[in-house]
Amino acid sequence: MFRVINRRTITSLLLRAHWESITKRQFTKGRSLCKGVGDEGEKQGPLSGLRILDLTRVLAGPFSTMILGDLGAEIIKIERPGVGDETRTWGPPFVGQESCYFLSINRNKKSLAVDLKDPRGKKIIYELAAKSDVLVENYIPGKLDELELGYEQIRKVAPHLVYCSITGYGPDGPYAQRAGYDVVAAAMGGLLHITGPQDGEPARVGVALTDLATGLYSHGAIMAALLQRQKTGLGQKIDCNLLSTQVAVLTHIASNYLNAGMEAKRWGTGHGSIVPYQAFKTKDEGYLIVGAGNNRHFEILCKLVKLDHLVSDERYKDNQDRVNNRNTLISTLLDRFSEKTLSEWLDIFEGCGIPYGPINNMQQVFSNPQILHNNMVQEIEHPSVGNIKMSGPAVKYSDADNRVRLPPPWLGQHTKEVMQDVLGYEESEVIELADSGVVAL
Repeated sequence: MFRVINRRTITSLLLRAHWESITKRQFTKGRSLCKGVGDEGEKQGPLSGLRILDLTRVLAGPFSTMILGDLGAEIIKIERPGVGDETRTWGPPFVGQESCYFLSINRNKKSLAVDLKDPRGKKIIYELAAKSDVLVENYIPGKLDELELGYEQIRKVAPHLVYCSITGYGPDGPYAQRAGYDVVAAAMGGLLHITGPQDGEPARVGVALTDLATGLYSHGAIMAALLQRQKTGLGQKIDCNLLSTQVAVLTHIASNYLNAGMEAKRWGTGHGSIVPYQAFKTKDEGYLIVGAGNNRHFEILCKLVKLDHLVSDERYKDNQDRVNNRNTLISTLLDRFSEKTLSEWLDIFEGCGIPYGPINNMQQVFSNPQILHNNMVQEIEHPSVGNIKMSGPAVKYSDADNRVRLPPPWLGQHTKEVMQDVLGYEESEVIELADSGVVAL
């Protein structure tokens, strides 16, 4: 008896066969899929053996689950058939059909494409929840409850599950139903107010720091909840949101206002409470960041730039004086730094003991010897576009592995694998669900 299989299914199966052959060859040769890992490839990640059910998309959630995946957890990324994570289309630039944006935050994950609105799709999520340790989602509050996939509903079949919700503003309150995007939360939480030229308009930070910080908060919260589960045997619900994260990371800016009534302002590359601590333009249009966090640093700086007399100037005796006389001091330093090229200043400052460094573009970042030494550029083979490069994990462990293991998946790449190996479905059942649109291969 013959079954009619649609074109998408055939293409998916051919790509999977190609990728499995590559994987088999590489492991047969005893090499890790991630180049440059060496002997560390033999180590297990700290979270090896944990399974994370990832219902997130865009940035904050995927960044959090990517960190957990780097640490060895199995990440099963749930995506909508035929559509997937929105960031798959966020480009240019693209590598083949994959956006560089999506590739940057979805490594070490398996993609399972399933329709959450179909009762059979919901059943798959319940089955996976029962076999997982953590569920992470970033839907608008109440949306998953409507789909019967909310915390109170899931916990009935998986009381051990840590259920982490990431929202824009929190699970309740006057803004709970608003869509949450990084730049909006950054604006409402004060970050844009303090970012930009001193006398210019507010500016968006170059990367979505509020999203990324929320991902870091949620990753830490999940780790803590897993540790508590070791004591209680029970999971719990975690609520993270962009707005609260942004307010929490205001740190001294918040303290200045809450305790001293000082309204914040924009300082460009400068600092409101430390002077000098900013970028200085050089003769060749480069920029050198220099910070003098204490009187000793200021003394060294003055000697390096041949302005020794400033050390004994009463206007600059200590940091408070330098803050009060910021304009005259910075003007003098700007004039001096404009007399030499960036390269000349870097040679002068080498080994000085005070914080300094150039403002680098991306080419300079990814050719920097310290960044390369820290193994922050890693390469892995993607099943449909070939070798791709990405920035590696920032944290190193002495006795555990934290690395790129799997390339970002194509949509539905692991549907068959997860449903058969994790849930015990027969291949014929998976194909039937795929033909009916419940899942995609």
